[in-house]
Amino acid sequence: MGADVRNKVIVITGGSSGIGAAAARALCQRGAKVIITGRSEETERLAEEIGCSYYLVDYSSLSDVEKFAKSLIADYPQIDVLANNVGGIIGERRVTADGQEMTLQINHLSGFLLTWLLKERLEQSKGIVINTSSVANNFGKLRFDDLESEHSYKAMQVYGTAKLMNILHAMEISKRFNGVQAASFHPGVVSTGFAREGKGLIRWLYETPLKNLFLIPPEQGADTLLWLINGKSGSDWAPREYYYKRKPGRKNSQATSENAARLWEESCKLLSLPLS
Repeated sequence: MGADVRNKVIVITGGSSGIGAAAARALCQRGAKVIITGRSEETERLAEEIGCSYYLVDYSSLSDVEKFAKSLIADYPQIDVLANNVGGIIGERRVTADGQEMTLQINHLSGFLLTWLLKERLEQSKGIVINTSSVANNFGKLRFDDLESEHSYKAMQVYGTAKLMNILHAMEISKRFNGVQAASFHPGVVSTGFAREGKGLIRWLYETPLKNLFLIPPEQGADTLLWLINGKSGSDWAPREYYYKRKPGRKNSQATSENAARLWEESCKLLSLPLS
């Protein structure tokens, strides 16, 4: 890692385990002011161990996300990096208390809402936003007439669609926010707990000892995230791009500027936000 991140304020959602925790640990060691989120006691334990701040945030609750955004705005006059890293695959269709399909809300809508609520602070800081996507974006199928997957729910396809949305969200931020750049990335097939609520083969792969034969460690998966954080937008990496192993990755054919703009507007409607 090359850039000086000392005293940079870096928010990593889903930072209590997996690649989020690995990135947080590395950044704290280099003097960054890191804030992580999680849902369990492990979040506090990790924060105390590596010397960062933490918030308990449940992404299945939009009010939790709103509360978190207000706390960040009150506590941090500067936010240099927002890493939207929360995600997971849900085996069967479920609806949150907010009335949104669970996979859509956890993987896209809650991160979209947090980013939207932090718009002014990110603009003031000339910050960057990094979305954790996945190669699974290529399995996704964006249907604007069924974003909630009411007519058809196939766990991996719905997850892939949400990961496509992460790419589209990052593509549109640079157009909607002044002076804020964004990118997305695939960390690789990482040994994390993201599939604990999945089912079938995908859960078997991630939740049995055999995962050690097929999956890379979180530290390796965090490499591209750290590269984006430490690099300079416009020279080391291109805004709006999707990366894998520090190079542009293979994207779903639906990852177009037109779909990015429409998804932004549809997301605002689902969250009852004014268009920006």
